[in-house]
Amino acid sequence: MKTKTLTISALVATLALGGCANMSETQKGTAKGAAIGAGAGAVVGAIAGKGKGAAIGAAVGAGAGAIAGNVWSKRMEEQKRQMEEATQGTGVDVTQTEDNQLKLNIPSDISFASGKADIQPNFRTVLDNFVTTLKNNPATLVTIIGHTDNTGSDAINDPLSLKRAANTRDYLTARGVAANRFTVDGRGSHEPLVANDTAANKAQNRRVEIFVAEPAPAQ
Repeated sequence: MKTKTLTISALVATLALGGCANMSETQKGTAKGAAIGAGAGAVVGAIAGKGKGAAIGAAVGAGAGAIAGNVWSKRMEEQKRQMEEATQGTGVDVTQTEDNQLKLNIPSDISFASGKADIQPNFRTVLDNFVTTLKNNPATLVTIIGHTDNTGSDAINDPLSLKRAANTRDYLTARGVAANRFTVDGRGSHEPLVANDTAANKAQNRRVEIFVAEPAPAQ
């Protein structure tokens, strides 16, 4: 029975994930949900100890997983579209991460001055537009991570990076976004995008990364 369970799970996962390369984001979400659901359903079926339990569990799990994946992906795809519209012409790029979060990639020309955590005027424009998408999607959660270049010591850079993230959050909450939606963190100079070997590269590393995600479904 154990071998059969694993075979069924692997087969459904392969079918669900194998064609992702040519799928839309919504279809990818459906396929991944089906694969996860199939695996979980097969295990439950095997535990039940019934002859066809694994197969039935895999099928039911695949269906439930497909529905969950489809709903998630549709929501995030729509918010991605809204975020792209809101930041159009600002130089900000909106991407979807491997773990289904949306990330605002903010170019170095609207980053922070060396040793400073102040929100610069051109960054304010981006954040002002971003506020609208957050208000349109009130269930989403926002993680803001601050970074610095390697100028100075960790004793300076670690709190500075956290201050950059906190200032970004405070700017958004001051414009009506609920404070309990935010998590902030600072990584100092420990996660540079590029080598800190030129002034231009250091500017790229002085940044915040903004991630948007839906909360985990209630159990």
